Amino acid sequence: MKAPKLTREYQTETICVQTGTRKDTTFNAVAVPIYATSTFAFEAPGQTKGFDYSRTANPTRAALEECLAALEGGAGASATATGMAAETTVMALFPAGSHIIAGQDIYGGTYRLFASILSTRGLEFSFVDMSDPRNVEAAIRPNTRAVWIETPSNPLLNLVDVAAICEIARRRGQVTIVDNTFMSPIFQKPLALGADIVVHSTTKYLNGHSDMVGGAIISRTRDNATKVAALVNALGTCSSPFDCWLVMRGIRTLPIRMASHQRNALALAEFLAGHKAVEHVYYPGLATHPQHALAKRQMTGFGGMLSFDIRGGKEAAFRFIQALEIFAFAESLGGVESLVEHPETMSHASMTAEARRAAGITESNIRVSTGIESAEDLVADVARGLRAASGA
Repeated sequence: MKAPKLTREYQTETICVQTGTRKDTTFNAVAVPIYATSTFAFEAPGQTKGFDYSRTANPTRAALEECLAALEGGAGASATATGMAAETTVMALFPAGSHIIAGQDIYGGTYRLFASILSTRGLEFSFVDMSDPRNVEAAIRPNTRAVWIETPSNPLLNLVDVAAICEIARRRGQVTIVDNTFMSPIFQKPLALGADIVVHSTTKYLNGHSDMVGGAIISRTRDNATKVAALVNALGTCSSPFDCWLVMRGIRTLPIRMASHQRNALALAEFLAGHKAVEHVYYPGLATHPQHALAKRQMTGFGGMLSFDIRGGKEAAFRFIQALEIFAFAESLGGVESLVEHPETMSHASMTAEARRAAGITESNIRVSTGIESAEDLVADVARGLRAASGA
């Protein structure tokens, strides 16, 4: 039995389940097998069945890459060992002396890679407030080669007008790269908004089960996809077959998981917005979010991530966290289980205190990754934590 020939005319839900899956022509398995092999035998000198060494390409990884490219509407994809491996690989596209513009409120690991590692190896970075595209335009230099966009931002859920910034960059021949981890292809498609490259931490929503780490790079053009694949091979940043299989398994339920994540996040955001122990809630699905209109324009959903500032500072934040029963106190996000973390001391600790304050991150901020549990139970757990934070 042959798999159906899928095109982009199929809906996202169908692509999640069908694309890249039925590759086994020997036994007709409906799930792609795990090709746990480092090397493949040549049939004759210079003749293979399409694979020779698993760092270069592997059938399980190729199946995932086919699915990822279809989901994002790209010409090709590369699966990497981690989300940071994806970012490192993309940055290798740019020669020494290149200038890259990035948001000031990006993920702490990305900031560390840019500010502490790559800036000592010939690349230059500017961190700007991307909520206003004019700030990006003002930061452009003669040697600017790329713009790095993270939207919504981590952890304060600020949005970037992808189409507007891509248009600015396109006029100057610059590459636009969008981290789409928070939204997934279910709720946001940056390539359709004009971006050149999309990156993901597949550890998060794409896998969705907190049982692997991985990354992905999806390119709008075949030329960029070929360049990225060559870098993955040369740098050895590829994902393992088993991790690719785990991501493919997760993608099959991605649409229904994202709907549940969003439903629970909105319920929590609305509860928190009306609570006296909460100073501010960051969630683009709330009408009070300053970029709510932009969210509705460039996204098809608001996602499962939110954050809030609790009254009482770090001590109140820790009392809140320690009183929770359902939410795990842990880094990462996007799994079926609900998590909370303290950006100041965890995900964004690698940023300088000055950089955190410039981004708006304070000791009072708590980031929430809502899982797919009962919304009623999650709200009750948060209420329990807020009572403890208030000393009640």
